[in-house]
Amino acid sequence: MKKLLYPFLLLVVLSGCQELNNNEKENLIENNKTETNRSESMFILDNYTNTIKHNLELYSDRLIEKLVEIQRLNFYTEVELLDFSSLVEPTRYELSIIMYSMDKEANEVFYEGDDPKVFADSLNVVEDVVYYEERADQKDEFLEFYEQNEEEIVLAEQEVVKNWFVDCWKKANGQDFQLPSYFSFHDEYKSFDLKNNKWISEEEMWAY
Repeated sequence: MKKLLYPFLLLVVLSGCQELNNNEKENLIENNKTETNRSESMFILDNYTNTIKHNLELYSDRLIEKLVEIQRLNFYTEVELLDFSSLVEPTRYELSIIMYSMDKEANEVFYEGDDPKVFADSLNVVEDVVYYEERADQKDEFLEFYEQNEEEIVLAEQEVVKNWFVDCWKKANGQDFQLPSYFSFHDEYKSFDLKNNKWISEEEMWAY
């Protein structure tokens, strides 16, 4: 009886080991697929952001010229800070940047006097900047990629746009501009402090 039992137990043990090995192989394959998909997504995201960066650079001279022009304006004394707000139209891959003359109470300031040399108003900095052109033969593939990684993509887009604006601001000698100035995205609750080179909350922006 014992002689019959030992081979049976050995067979059960070997079968269990084989099952464990199969499970381990399946887990390994699944993990490899996940890593591959993640790597492919990152590769596509890197290509996408690099394309945006390249396209934005085509508009750099225009932006720098406008920023220099803005710094030469004679701002009304009630203007206490400038808010450069970026509005993105994702369906057309376009963005525009508008400058708002603001006071510390988060109110837009306007000058209604008679001196034509005094300025306080909103101002279009750049309009309809095309930051990406979708290839017709990749439309469905790109849409699927975007939907699956939307949060990560939006953050990456914002970082590229912010870096582009900051770079142009520096080339326009914005660091020497006296008024506190900030860059933000429309309907976002944070702003980039152009003087101190860091993101701050909306509350901090008005509490300087």
